[in-house]
Amino acid sequence: MQLKRFYRRWPVILPALSFAILGVSTFCSGNGILLFLGFTLMGSVFSAVHHAEVISLRIGEPFSTLVLALAITIIEVALIVSVMLTDSGGEPTLARDTVFAEIMIILNGMIGVSTLIGGLKYREQVFGLQGVSSVLTLLLAMSVLTLILPNYTETVPGPIYSKSQLILVAIITLFLYANFIVFQNIKHRAYFLSDKHETVPVSKPGKLAAAVSMVLLLISLTAVILIAKKLSPSLEHMVETAGAPKSLVGVIIACIVLLPEAFSAIRATSRNDLQKSLNFSLGSALASIGLTIPAVAIVSIYKGIPLILGIDIKSTVLYILTFFVIALSLRTGKTTGVEGVVLLVILATYLFTIIIP
Repeated sequence: MQLKRFYRRWPVILPALSFAILGVSTFCSGNGILLFLGFTLMGSVFSAVHHAEVISLRIGEPFSTLVLALAITIIEVALIVSVMLTDSGGEPTLARDTVFAEIMIILNGMIGVSTLIGGLKYREQVFGLQGVSSVLTLLLAMSVLTLILPNYTETVPGPIYSKSQLILVAIITLFLYANFIVFQNIKHRAYFLSDKHETVPVSKPGKLAAAVSMVLLLISLTAVILIAKKLSPSLEHMVETAGAPKSLVGVIIACIVLLPEAFSAIRATSRNDLQKSLNFSLGSALASIGLTIPAVAIVSIYKGIPLILGIDIKSTVLYILTFFVIALSLRTGKTTGVEGVVLLVILATYLFTIIIP
């Protein structure tokens, strides 16, 4: 009976509706279809959030925060690789632009909004300092090795790694991400557990319901990515018409891809569970580097496709500022909301300088 009620909920219908409209869009075109795709995109996002929370209730923390991060990253890799393997070879900066945009949106946007909402609603929120500090250390090392160091190597001119350098960096980032998984879920699991408890008892979903939610989560996320890919030519046309750089398209798609995790992180902090919100945010940032870079590196080497990873000076300055503010904001194990304001200002500056370099 409980499973029947589960099947009747809207999160099951919306992914199917998304694929139906995607099918129609292959035969029909026009602004009406694009509008319907936009609505179904948002529906698939909310569906993904729902199914991630069902799985979260079943498996508990901190494993649950990995579910959405891993699912989104795997599908993100599939999207980037599919563009790289087009006849034109895609943009050599696609992986770099996508990963950097996600990191900036996660650190400044997701954490910024979460801490601001927490400060406004609860005045002060707490989290485990040991776990967050360790994750920030990993994130700094991985991001510098992948996005900044390529600008200063000499074997190959420009912001590009040589083949051997790219292999080494891919192995290092994958190794560091594997260390994070072990650290978070086995060695120091307690560092990522929240002291907060739900005031209203929540029933734990059964194994079958959780399994169905896992399948529907992947379906929902696949719908999000496919619709985003379908809408990207229209977005490119809009961006070109507005005279903005093409990199803005990558930022828009990154925002769409991160919506499920963003909603989950914001909902967690609105329940006074900043620890879970940070688990979502920082875990997603690590996954975007630790899984995406090795995957695109393999494709780049195997297919001989150029891969530009180094970010420019402006982006480097904004990233250093972001990381410095994050490190200061999360150094005490408490946040008040002021940190969120500063992070959101940096995000606004980042987005503004993309449009007007």
